[in-house]
Amino acid sequence: MKLASSALIKFTVGLLLVGALLFLPAGTFGYRNGWLFIGLLFVPMLILGTVLLIKAPKLLEKRLSAKEKEGTQKGVVALSGILFIAGFVVAGLDFRFGWSHVPLWAVIASAAVLLVSYALYAEVMRENAYLSRTIEVQENQKVVDTGLYAIVRHPMYAVTLWLFLSIPIVLGSWWALLCFAPYLAVIAVRIRNEEKVLEAGLAGYREYKKRVRYRIIPFIW
Repeated sequence: MKLASSALIKFTVGLLLVGALLFLPAGTFGYRNGWLFIGLLFVPMLILGTVLLIKAPKLLEKRLSAKEKEGTQKGVVALSGILFIAGFVVAGLDFRFGWSHVPLWAVIASAAVLLVSYALYAEVMRENAYLSRTIEVQENQKVVDTGLYAIVRHPMYAVTLWLFLSIPIVLGSWWALLCFAPYLAVIAVRIRNEEKVLEAGLAGYREYKKRVRYRIIPFIW
């Protein structure tokens, strides 16, 4: 019950925060793209959280923990937060003042990308029971090299990259896309630091890097 209460509180706070960041700048609750995004994000989140609570409560507990110890990672998390706040606020302002027009087909396509990304996100969590929101090597942790981990070393980041870049288009704002675009560089910094931690503390990770050459984009990086 304690875990369920903690998860529900964080879910509710997140929902209210995102809603405020979107609808206050928009100046109205009639921002339909905002409602579309909230539905696409929070309904799957609620379903995934419920499944984890029932089948993998320890993994859910780790995912709820967000206290980074690495100095570099603290900076990455802070910068990510700033980008997201800026992106949501700009999207709301874009709707209010009509700065850009995103065609319906692009919104629908991006919504599909967001949902597929979320499904792959869930698959990565199913594949790797050691996933945590903080950079750490856990007790008895082993290298996972199956499923999507056999294609790229960081499928979670690969999936979230597609998910996050689809958000501003779902919100109907090309200007917000400029706010979210630097997330690629932020992820690159996080990955480089994470791999140093894993190489130093996780047995077999150096060998895994030789077998799977690419971090998040096959044949590119």
